[in-house]
Amino acid sequence: MPASPLSRRAVLAGTAAAAAMTALPLHAHAAEAKRPAYRWRNAVIGGTGFITGVLFHPTVRGLAYARTDIGGAYRWDDRRSRWIPLIDHIGWDDWNLLGVEAMAVDPAHPDRLYLALGTYTQSWAGNGAVLRSEDRGATWTRTDLSVKLGANEDGRGAGERLLVDPRDSDTLWLGTRHDGLLKSADRGATWAAAGGFPATPIPSGQGVTFLVAAGRAVYAGWGDGGGTTASLYRTTNGTAWEAVPGQPSGTSAGVPIRAAYDRHARELYVTYADAPGPNGQTDGGVHKLDTTKDTWTEVTPVKPQGADTFGYGGVAVDARRAGTVVVSTNNRWSAVDTLFRTTDGGRTWESLKDRAVLDVSETPFLTFGADEPKFGWWIQAVAVDPYDSKHVVYGTGAALYGTRDLKHWAPRTRGLEETSVRQLISPPTGTAHLISGSGDIGVLYHERLTASPSRGMATNPVFGTATGLAQAARKPSYVVRTGWGDHGNGAFSDDGGKTWAPFAAQPAIAKDAPGPIAVNADGSVLLWTFVHWDGTKYPAQRSTDNGATWAEISTFPKGATPVADPADPTRFYTFDTDTGTVYTSSDSGLTFSRGAAGLPSGDSQFKLAAAPGRSGDLWLSTKGNGLYRSTDGGAAFTKVGSCRASYVLGFGKAADDAGYPAIYQVGATGDSTAVLRSDDEAKTWVRINDDAHQWGFTGDAITGDPRVHGRVYLATNGRGIQYGEPA
Repeated sequence: MPASPLSRRAVLAGTAAAAAMTALPLHAHAAEAKRPAYRWRNAVIGGTGFITGVLFHPTVRGLAYARTDIGGAYRWDDRRSRWIPLIDHIGWDDWNLLGVEAMAVDPAHPDRLYLALGTYTQSWAGNGAVLRSEDRGATWTRTDLSVKLGANEDGRGAGERLLVDPRDSDTLWLGTRHDGLLKSADRGATWAAAGGFPATPIPSGQGVTFLVAAGRAVYAGWGDGGGTTASLYRTTNGTAWEAVPGQPSGTSAGVPIRAAYDRHARELYVTYADAPGPNGQTDGGVHKLDTTKDTWTEVTPVKPQGADTFGYGGVAVDARRAGTVVVSTNNRWSAVDTLFRTTDGGRTWESLKDRAVLDVSETPFLTFGADEPKFGWWIQAVAVDPYDSKHVVYGTGAALYGTRDLKHWAPRTRGLEETSVRQLISPPTGTAHLISGSGDIGVLYHERLTASPSRGMATNPVFGTATGLAQAARKPSYVVRTGWGDHGNGAFSDDGGKTWAPFAAQPAIAKDAPGPIAVNADGSVLLWTFVHWDGTKYPAQRSTDNGATWAEISTFPKGATPVADPADPTRFYTFDTDTGTVYTSSDSGLTFSRGAAGLPSGDSQFKLAAAPGRSGDLWLSTKGNGLYRSTDGGAAFTKVGSCRASYVLGFGKAADDAGYPAIYQVGATGDSTAVLRSDDEAKTWVRINDDAHQWGFTGDAITGDPRVHGRVYLATNGRGIQYGEPA
């Protein structure tokens, strides 16, 4: 069950028009009080996203870095055995920079680290940027680029497109997808097109797929052809480039994915596939180049046959032993992906999967509802510790695995959280303080915030991506969820989310377009809406028998999100974002009638929320149009003057001296977007995050804890679930 690039792209599409390139500090505002000190941490899940690159520093024992497609970059803390996130400072306006296209280290200067950032190359996404650090990512200097990078697009699992020149630490190279090869002569401060590079970019192509040093030469993989037959180029002087002679061709040598240099044997190993991946690869191979003679040898471990189709992805050499290499298959669904290892330069290979013992007890969701975990999928990031030949790590679509003996493997994900989170519930009672719904890993029941949920993903059915999650306000033991399931797309729980059962039936459209769901206050009525991934909206459906039968609601606006009144079981609400109109029901969802109209419209990400314990107390977040409130069940709304913008809003336990729940929102009182809290019914707000804790896009879900004042849970698109508490 791989990570879903489509779902992640859809989450952000609506924010594209507002994307800017420079985050601004939050200015003081008359309605903003003194900022309290907050401590922010991840609610632990463990990995969950596509690890696209892993890099050991060649000259410092225990120093390593990892990159992800939408969740930033990390440094390995060898003493604490955990990953340290490095770019959580990326703010709302710069959400497109949370995807890491490539990273580079300087062998001669161990404290230097470089990152190339940019998640999408589409017109609605901003340009990329390069971050450079002199202290291993503790602090950064940024250079904005005039080109776009694509860390969450096809080819994101290819090799590092960023490289420090082996002859000069001041010179850096950056390969792009659509703008050729760039060069910097001042350690990444400024960039220009590299003269002499012969390949011609294709607007929809892959461009440079990797850059790798082989001795004093630099090699560049080329994924487009660009009017030539060459897929590998090199320079030995930093000025003149040439196509490497004698390159392999045929089905085993299509798109060059990654390369690694064996300095002892002076051989360059290159993996190939017939597509850039991670999806769509059906053929490929491994070839090595003797760089002293310019001769090629095919060393493919196993070739695809019949239904067993795949490409090759990761490749890493053992810095201590000549001829010892590890390569990975990729997109191998029939026989499951594996790592092959050779100790004789590719003459013979061993499949490490065949004798592997996987232990995922620390991260139980990695079974994905099955009895046992699979060795992996989407394996394109592979690394061998230069100080320990048996220390091998590889990334998948959901985790990073490691071994110290080439047999026993376990997730190496402490501190590395990359989930794209969609829904959050903090129950008022029960064992768990949090239930979450996410892309790719469905629904999780968090008994503790500091450990991966022991139950793993919610099963019966298993969801890939959750689309709805709701709890009966006056009967919190009853919870419902919707999403893309293996045996049905809707389920209910009678024990607060610990165990689940599928709805006895589901509307036919639920198979192709499961959307949000709501449950009324006493758990007797369900409202389910349906939106196809292509944007097509369908009529809502209602059930009064726990999902055994469903009936269409003709008066409910198609595709709108239902909201249940938390106090009155007969009342439901929804906001039609197309027309800026609120619709209300006072007959348990049988019919809906128009309420307030003339509100901001035209954005599907406008969100309606109901204050807990109160009937008819509604809050409407309309992004840059501000925050609106109704106290009469949606008949009329008044704009809240204390904040300029509101993207998502939730509630938590009231302060000791307050008579109204604490309100949390992602919004703005001044110039920039922040996480805000109000203890006085939105009269004033305090910012509770800081410039070091911003996490890019955070506009999907937020909720306070109804049992702990000040604790807030925040959904991010790539940095998992963040929770904050007063320090």
